[in-house]
Formats: sequence, C-alpha cells, structure tokens
Amino acid sequence: MSKRWDGDTRGRGVGEAVALVPGASDLLSAFSEPAWVAEDPELHLRPHVEAWCRDDGRLTLAGAHADQSGAYLLDLQWCARSAGVGEVRAAVFSLIGSFAETATYVRQRRVASDDDSAKSLRFEVGTGELAPDTSFDPHGHVVLINVAGF
Repeated sequence: MSKRWDGDTRGRGVGEAVALVPGASDLLSAFSEPAWVAEDPELHLRPHVEAWCRDDGRLTLAGAHADQSGAYLLDLQWCARSAGVGEVRAAVFSLIGSFAETATYVRQRRVASDDDSAKSLRFEVGTGELAPDTSFDPHGHVVLINVAGF
C-alpha cells in the first residue's frame, strides 16, 4: 500500500471531486481564449499586492514586471520569522485573495537552486471573471509569484 501522507492508513480517498469539474473546465477553457489576459497588471494588480504586503508584513515585494505573454511576475521576500512551506503557502493564498476574481487556479511548485541551500517556491495563478458570474466582459490575469527567504 502506498501512503499519501505520513500516518495514512487507508491508502485511498473517501470520495470524488466530480462536482467541481464543470467550474474547473470553464476556467480551463477561458485560459485557452486568445487575448483573455488583461493588460496593465501594474495598474490593476500591483496596488492590491503592495497594500497587502504593507498591511500583512510577512512578505515584501522585491520586484514586479509583466512578461511578453502578459503574465505578471512577482518576486517576494519572506520577512517574518523562519517558516515552513505551509506557513508561506498560507501567506501567499492570503495575498492571492487580495486580487483574486470569481474563478482562480493556483499551483505551487518548489524551485530548485543551484546549491540546494536556498528555499524558494513558485505559485502559478490564473484568476479571472467568467460568464455568467460577472457584469464585465470575461477576462483574467496570469500571476507568477516567486517567494524566497524562508
């Protein structure tokens, strides 16, 4: 039997998530739409990020820029006491909540360093407004969040 986490004695789940498939499929479909990613993330997202960082205090914004695809890259530095991945994830999810729209996807990845001494995480975020849940035209944002220093 394979374990899903330390202390797992079942080796399998208790249910399925099929009820979420329609909503997740709607967001996935939006990701494929040409020109779905909105312009000017500096104008639309940065004020939320800066305000959250200032008010929360666990992360500081070390850099931000949009790339050629329209993704907004945020480089954040952990500035609270030493933390584990779960604590960093909780802070980043709170930050994402400051700019998330009605549909949001988040994926966390570990980022390998050259010498394995630096801890770093990347969060891939797709968030947007989908019909019929919005009074605006459907649109979204891609945000890549890099966190170092924890």
